[in-house]
Amino acid sequence: MTAGTSSRLRVGQAVEDGWQAFRRSPWPFVFFALLVGVLSAIVQAIGNAGINEEGEVLGAGGLIAALVSLIGSTIVSLWGTTGLVRGAWMALEGRRPAFADFSRWDGAAATRLFVRQLALALVILVIAAVAAVVAFGLMQINQLLVWIPAVVALAVFVYLAVNQKFIAYVALLQQRGPLDTIQHGRQVVDPSWWSVVLLLIVESAIILVGLLLCGVGLVAAFPLALCISTAAYRQLFGSDDQTGLAS
Repeated sequence: MTAGTSSRLRVGQAVEDGWQAFRRSPWPFVFFALLVGVLSAIVQAIGNAGINEEGEVLGAGGLIAALVSLIGSTIVSLWGTTGLVRGAWMALEGRRPAFADFSRWDGAAATRLFVRQLALALVILVIAAVAAVVAFGLMQINQLLVWIPAVVALAVFVYLAVNQKFIAYVALLQQRGPLDTIQHGRQVVDPSWWSVVLLLIVESAIILVGLLLCGVGLVAAFPLALCISTAAYRQLFGSDDQTGLAS
C-alpha cells in the first residue's frame, strides 16, 4: 500500500491487528517495557536528588544531577520508543521479535526522532508565544478578552495532539525533513481525525486498566497500545519501512 492511500482509519481492525502482533512475542515486549520504565525511574531519581523540598536546585551538584537526568531521560525515551516501534513493526509483519531486536541502539533513528520531536515542540512554543502576545494586547482592552486567544490556542493544541499522533512513526520509518514530517502527519490524519481521537480513547482505556492493576499491568498495556498505534499507522501511512528500521 502506498503511504497515505487509506482514506479512513478502521479502529477495530487496528485493535485486532495490534493484539495479534503483541501476542506473537509478549515477553520481549513486557521485559523491554519494564526495563525502559526502570531506567526512566532511575534517571528521574537522579534529578530529584539534586532538588530540595522547596523545589530549589542544590548548588553545582544539583545542576549536574539535573543535567544528567535530562540527558539520561531523553536517551532512554528515544531508545525505548525506537525499540518498541521496531518490535511492533516486526510483529505486524508476522515475525517474532526477540529482546535483542528491541534493545538494539540505532543512533540515526534516534537522531531523526529527536529532531522531529524538537521541531514539533518549537511549533507548539511559537503558537503559545503568539497566543500570549495576543492575550496581552487584548488584556489592555478588557481582561475577559484574554479567554479568546486562550481557547483558540487550546483548540489548536488539541488538533495538533491528534494529527501528530504518529510523528514518531513518520520520523523513524520515512525519509522526511522535520517540518515535512509534521505537515505529512497533518495531511494524512486529517481525513480520519475523529477516528484517531477514538483510537486515542481506546489506547488510554487500555493504559488506564494497566494502571489500575496496581501499575503492574502497565508493562503489558503500554506495548499493547503501541502495537495498536503501529497497526493504525500502517493503515493510514502504508507499510513501507523506508529507513530500514526493522531490517
